[in-house]
Amino acid sequence: MALLPSLLTALVVISYGPGGALGCDLPHSHILVSRKNFVLLGQMRRISSAICLKDRKDFRFPQDMADGRQFPEAQAASVLHEMLQQIFSLFHTERSSAAWNTTLLDELCTGLLRQLEDLDTCLEQEMGEEESALGTVRPTLAVKRYFRGIHLYLKEKKYSDCAWEIVRMEIMRSFSSSANLQERLGMKDGDLGSP
Repeated sequence: MALLPSLLTALVVISYGPGGALGCDLPHSHILVSRKNFVLLGQMRRISSAICLKDRKDFRFPQDMADGRQFPEAQAASVLHEMLQQIFSLFHTERSSAAWNTTLLDELCTGLLRQLEDLDTCLEQEMGEEESALGTVRPTLAVKRYFRGIHLYLKEKKYSDCAWEIVRMEIMRSFSSSANLQERLGMKDGDLGSP
């Protein structure tokens, strides 16, 4: 489990600081928030995943988007932004409030909003409006389709506790599947530190 917070940090932070891939400097607090968000996601576990084995599903994470070699770094940052936005939307619903500890959920959503604001600022600096709108359509559509599948799964399962647990684990797995994208953007495992 200790590796997972580092993977989220790599996914979200994508090395914006000194020596980073993009020309934007995120505040140091951004790194701390990303680590805290992943810890919160882990703490949200309410039931054992072993009792939910019958509810497992392959959500078909868009692995080609996680690779990141097919598009520039600024577009890769847009994909990461879209992932964070979709995660926020997933956990910022009335049905989500009923499924999770509201204190942990509120902290997670607040942290995700802070990270999205940081990334918004960076993306505005890196890409013009037209370039941003046209250059990121395909990659972000794949991420949107992935999360649409998650939303449909929850609806199909009537937002059961097991369905939410499967989704929570899937979100955690999607971060680790993005390791190639993280490397593409310049974040190396040695740069992460521990939470």
